[in-house]
Amino acid sequence: MDLKILEQVFFGNRILDYIIALVTLFLTLLFVKVVILFFIRRLKKIAERTTTRFDNFLVSILSKIGLPALYISCFYVSAKTLKLPSAAGALINTFEMIIITFFAARIVVMLAGWGINTYLTKKQQDPTVVRSLDGMLWAVKFLIWALAVIILLDNLGYKVSTLIAGLGIGGIAVAIAAQALLKDFFSYFSIVFDHPFKIGDFIIIGDFMGTVEYIGIKTTRIRSLGGEQVIFSNTDLTDSRVRNYRLMEKRRILFRIGVTYQTSLSQLKEIPKIIERVVKNTKDTAFDRAHFFSYGDFSLIFEVVYFVLTPDYNKYMDVQQEINFAIKEEFEKRGIEFAYPTQKLYISKD
Repeated sequence: MDLKILEQVFFGNRILDYIIALVTLFLTLLFVKVVILFFIRRLKKIAERTTTRFDNFLVSILSKIGLPALYISCFYVSAKTLKLPSAAGALINTFEMIIITFFAARIVVMLAGWGINTYLTKKQQDPTVVRSLDGMLWAVKFLIWALAVIILLDNLGYKVSTLIAGLGIGGIAVAIAAQALLKDFFSYFSIVFDHPFKIGDFIIIGDFMGTVEYIGIKTTRIRSLGGEQVIFSNTDLTDSRVRNYRLMEKRRILFRIGVTYQTSLSQLKEIPKIIERVVKNTKDTAFDRAHFFSYGDFSLIFEVVYFVLTPDYNKYMDVQQEINFAIKEEFEKRGIEFAYPTQKLYISKD
């Protein structure tokens, strides 16, 4: 009696077939559990003990892609044990193709992202470069997913050649209409790979100066000394002369001072030596020269050149202030007067 019940047919399948499908589902899910317990967990423990990054990346792929794919495969295998209507079978096959394409594209995206980040991190040793690659990674992901959709449509029987031809014509039209955007996009690649500046660098472009805060696909944002944010298109930056002060090892300083024409010759000869001693006694400086430069309209001008042994602007201002105080003190000791604009009128009695 019981055997006859198992032979009864519902929706084209015996009750026994449904039982076999359920048992198959149970066994495959059990297999997945075993894989999780004895393979993936052990691999995680091994990855935690090693210093390499690839094993951690492999565990991430298995956890995010491998396990979901295995669970979906369990239901697919159990469903295949049943006799399904042609429409249902076609739907399952389509679903299978979509799932395979999705997981394959996701693996490629993860590999591309991991490869680019690992390469640039090792080559540059600069996390700011990796952060600035978000736009490029987004473009790579878009191309991978677009190619995955085209492959999926082709496997499902759609004629993608006509679609690709249409996209090609449309792409040309879009490229013509968006030349400025494309120029900024390629300029972004130039900035990222040639790295004339990086996030955190202090740069000067024409009359603008500030610290780089963000490098995007189309624009780069700079925080000026006044506090406002200045936004440049990437093309403007690559087409301009950019002065990057972060790359400067030391700062060359040139300044001039003027003394009155009443200063004696002996005092004039002493001034370069005074300035040299002052600069050499100031910390983080390297003296270059000090000379009687020229006769000005109302002063005798001395030109001084020295180096501040750091690119920090605030440090330079502290050094220059200290030098100015010391020069003022030395001049007062010797009775040397700084010049300022004056005018004398001579009136003739005639």
